[in-house]
Order: sequence, then C-alpha cells, then structure tokens
Amino acid sequence: MSRAIDRLPDAFRTEIKNVAVVVEDEPTLELLELMGLEPPDTLFGLYEGVPLPERDWAHGNTLPDRVTLFQLPMEADSGTEDDVAVAIGETLIHEFGHYFGLSEEEIEKIEERYWRGARDG
Repeated sequence: MSRAIDRLPDAFRTEIKNVAVVVEDEPTLELLELMGLEPPDTLFGLYEGVPLPERDWAHGNTLPDRVTLFQLPMEADSGTEDDVAVAIGETLIHEFGHYFGLSEEEIEKIEERYWRGARDG
C-alpha cells in the first residue's frame, strides 16, 4: 500500500489532513445493499466523512474521515501484485477525490494522469 500512496498526485498527498486509511477484507452485504450493489458487483473502496467543500467554519474537533480499502475484491480482480498496486492507487485517488469534493469527471481525469505516471495532480 505504501507504494500506491507514494504514487498519489502530489497535490493530494500534501493536502490530505486527518484521514484514516484502513484495510478490510471485503464490504459487508449490508454495505453493498446500502450502495445499491448486488453481488457479484462489489466495492474496492469507500470514503466516509465530510468532503472539504462541505465543511463550515465550525467543523473541527472531529474524528478523522475514513477511507476503507477492500482487499479481497481487489485481489480477486487482479492477476499480479502489480495489478493489485494499481487497483490500490486508483481506489485511493477515487476515494480521496471524494474527500476533496471532486466530481466523478474530475476524478477520472486525475486517474488518467495517474496512468500516465504524472504526479502533479
């Protein structure tokens, strides 16, 4: 995971504050249902918290936001360890994109730059 974190865009890594990244085996059936997914569809990751643009002046003294990575679905969808590292990197970009309040289109553009090896956001 540290290899994937090191490859995050610089703008992400320097601006992320008070976010816990945790790894769990897989999402629960309840979580999948809440997200409107039915097996075999699954999640690779989940952001939980208040996106930065939605915070007001009183936001503070709170528990960290949380990004959860789901290991087993990533491994099942990957052929090699390198594929797992790419899945982790893309999932982190996606979930931190939600933290920054980015749209799906903005997140996809950043993911495309990630694929080209760019790290400047």
